[in-house]
Amino acid sequence: MAVEYLKKAPKTSTSDASDVQATVQAILDDIEKGGEEAALQYAAKFDKYDGNIVLTREEIDAATASLSQKVKDDIRFARDNVRKFAEAQKDTISDIEIEIIPGFVAGQKAIPCQAAGCYVPGGRYSHVASAIMTVTTAKVAGCGHIAACSPPRPDVGVNPAIIYTADACGADTILALGGVQGIAAMAFGLFDLPKSDILVGPGNQFVAEAKRILFGQVGIDMLAGPTDSLILADETADPFVVAWDLVGQAEHGYNSPVWLATTSRPLAEKVMELVPGLIDSLPEVNAQNATAAWRDYAEVIVCDDREEVAEVSDGIAPEHLTVMAHDLDWWLDRLKCYGSLFLGEETTVAFGDKASGTNHVLPTSGAARYTGGLSVHKYMKIVTWQRATRDGAKPVAEATARISRLEGMEGHARTADIRLEKWFPEESFDLTVAE
Repeated sequence: MAVEYLKKAPKTSTSDASDVQATVQAILDDIEKGGEEAALQYAAKFDKYDGNIVLTREEIDAATASLSQKVKDDIRFARDNVRKFAEAQKDTISDIEIEIIPGFVAGQKAIPCQAAGCYVPGGRYSHVASAIMTVTTAKVAGCGHIAACSPPRPDVGVNPAIIYTADACGADTILALGGVQGIAAMAFGLFDLPKSDILVGPGNQFVAEAKRILFGQVGIDMLAGPTDSLILADETADPFVVAWDLVGQAEHGYNSPVWLATTSRPLAEKVMELVPGLIDSLPEVNAQNATAAWRDYAEVIVCDDREEVAEVSDGIAPEHLTVMAHDLDWWLDRLKCYGSLFLGEETTVAFGDKASGTNHVLPTSGAARYTGGLSVHKYMKIVTWQRATRDGAKPVAEATARISRLEGMEGHARTADIRLEKWFPEESFDLTVAE
């Protein structure tokens, strides 16, 4: 088998990555030391904003009143779909209890994080859908306090649609704070917030780096890079639809990779012919992003057969994976590495990004090889417990003592020894390591 690149990307999604670690670390250190005053200084510097950080109910109600009923209906429609899917996901987790051996019982409990911090981007685009995805799932998971944080525009504040969405989805507190300072406020518990147990949501490279540095001190959903999307197609696909789906994802940003892998050379060539004109039809800022992404990060790959296409796909492990080919069940069964899968022309990545119900906070840069996207599961801790009768604990204690001595951990062994001596003083036990 042979893989042929009709278009090869001159760059990767990390080619232009700046070394932002030192900058972000310095900001986090300043805010951790200086608290709210330092966060406000960075808000004035980067957000050019001096209004309320914690939005009042009056401000939330004013934002709500500024929106049309149709906008609110659409937001609630998307929220309800995401909530319905998240509730179904939550139903897959259950508390369990099992008798391991007679008299020795072990169990599992699913416990939600107490405080979640949801970052909602508001720079190049106002990501209303990110508020839906992050806040709704945290609410379904049962988090005790949910903070939503989004960058304000100078002299304007947070986009009213983001404010309405965060409130409608269940946020307890909404902050007008962007970038590293927003992440820091939620992580350190500033502005009367509880310290976040987990930070979630997409953001620029500074937000991503802040989450990376804070990981361990708090939990995070994932380490995210530029969004990416792969389409797998055969001769049955419509090149116009394929081309638009590539362009639609390329508009995310100048360094957002898109790929097409196909068994049909005529389809590949037609898509490559169509894409530039479709990009030119976009508004200027969208076209600028898509032009750069298509020029520098896009690839078009022709394969001999569908198995080869699947191998290419699993090697890329894309965030978004679309299949436009016959026998969709084969692809669903065969493909192994992706953040979210879109089967057939009747669905598209934008559906998942905005309103269909599955979550759009997904692994990028090949991380789909080892992790999935944001879900209620990310907000929940699966913990274990055990309980025993003395007779049930007896064989466990004997094995524990011997295994501990095998490992050289005498203190561990003696915690088992003393229980056997206390509970069964008339019995003798061989608790040494066999020669």
